[in-house]
Amino acid sequence: MTGLLLVLAVSVITCAGQLCQKQAAQVSADGMARVLRWLGLAVLLLGIGMLLWLRVLQLLPLSLAYPMLSLNFVLITLCARWFFHEYVDGRHWCGVALIMSGIALMSISL
Repeated sequence: MTGLLLVLAVSVITCAGQLCQKQAAQVSADGMARVLRWLGLAVLLLGIGMLLWLRVLQLLPLSLAYPMLSLNFVLITLCARWFFHEYVDGRHWCGVALIMSGIALMSISL
């Protein structure tokens, strides 16, 4: 159970880091200080995610842990829709549902 919670934490933290990267990419060229702040936060979050990922690898087999990181695809899709108002079509939502189904099936073995 601890491994599953850590995978969830890694997914949320790395998702946040990727959202910071997106935010940095949207800042205009004259706001270089803001770009650097967003990128600095992204590096910090992704670094924390990597350290937690190392702990996940101590607790779970790689063949189980790595596919569960596909939760990032779900989180990024939801965040892109909510925070950046990006359009997500039905086919994409079907893919998200399939990923979530796969994660649910794999988590049963935990």
